[in-house]
Amino acid sequence: MQYERKILQALLDSYENSLLSRGENKVAVHISFPFTRKSMPSYFDESSLAFEEIHGAAKHLEELGLVRIQWKGGKEGHIIQKVVLNEEHIWEVYHYVKRTPKRELAMEQIQVLQQLSPEGSTPVAGAFAAWLRERLEEGKSVKEYVDLEDREETKRLITAISSIEKNQEESYIREFSVKCFGDTKMLEKRLGLIGKIMRRFSDRYEGMDNYAILAEHGIYHTPNYVYVKGWGRLYAGKDSACSLDLKSLRQGIGLSGEDLDTIRWTDLSEVKKVITIENLTTFFRWEEENSILIYLGGYHNHVRRKLLQNIHAMLPDAEYLHFGDIDVGGFEIYRDLLRRTGIVFVPYLMGIEQLKTYREYTRALTENDRKRLGILLEKEKNSGIAPVLEYMGRYGVKLEQECIRMEK
Repeated sequence: MQYERKILQALLDSYENSLLSRGENKVAVHISFPFTRKSMPSYFDESSLAFEEIHGAAKHLEELGLVRIQWKGGKEGHIIQKVVLNEEHIWEVYHYVKRTPKRELAMEQIQVLQQLSPEGSTPVAGAFAAWLRERLEEGKSVKEYVDLEDREETKRLITAISSIEKNQEESYIREFSVKCFGDTKMLEKRLGLIGKIMRRFSDRYEGMDNYAILAEHGIYHTPNYVYVKGWGRLYAGKDSACSLDLKSLRQGIGLSGEDLDTIRWTDLSEVKKVITIENLTTFFRWEEENSILIYLGGYHNHVRRKLLQNIHAMLPDAEYLHFGDIDVGGFEIYRDLLRRTGIVFVPYLMGIEQLKTYREYTRALTENDRKRLGILLEKEKNSGIAPVLEYMGRYGVKLEQECIRMEK
């Protein structure tokens, strides 16, 4: 039975991946399983006793009318060249190996998707569910994302994505996992797949890692802090008389996202600039007169965005600057900052002058860099960052912001 199942399962795999199973074949198609050293190594192993057993298995399947044996050189009983599926008895083949046809599994998945319509109302969950349904109805593969035989997992996956998108309450990953799955670790086990789906079905998450996507919806791996330094005075608590002068902290302070609503800012009259900084090393060592510096940490999340918007409401006339890597990723982060905060940031120390001044520290663009640069240039061809992007492409260079020194 071991060899019978191996042969029949391989034939069914080929059948389900063929046009024949969907009735779309234009010419006569025959599904076969070739006997080669790769597909059936034990058949060609002279030290193995499996040769006769495999012959017996193939002949038995032929006697049942499930397959036809094609012998090498037409010499019956000698060496099997391949085994051909008898398509007329395809349903008997499924029954013999106790396998549910792929089409039936697809229909069961479609029923699950129809039942999930309320949960699929959020942008990504809805788009993903619609994509799955369309692929399944067309008989196309969805194995990149779901297992056809596990309908409950498909339901859990889409429900989890919808729950993430709907979340309004800040929580930690394991707390959220219990709410979604009744298990502390199940969300992290699915996080790679969830992140992949959310990036594919929404431009909003382009370039974000999995944890950044969750943070965008108030779900954190660890307490979510935003680091600030520079000018101004902070009061912690709405009725607190205790204050903290930011200028007294050279390395700044971390503010919890949960505390932002209770913090009051004063003494901002001297603040002329608000600067977001992409990398933590630069944030710690950078000093700027009459400025508030905020560590962005790559793509900002809703906590950092909330802080920026609060500051902008207090300081609408300040200059808003973004300081990041002079590479494609750095400018993609800059574009994301503009788009999602609604604040007119200007690139800071991210120009041709810095690429020339620090040319000895520049690195060569990779093939992937050039591909991404071409896409970005097309989007930004009429913007203020186009000249530096063109220079990067012309000379094939990029520069990390840590290489740029403060002017004294």
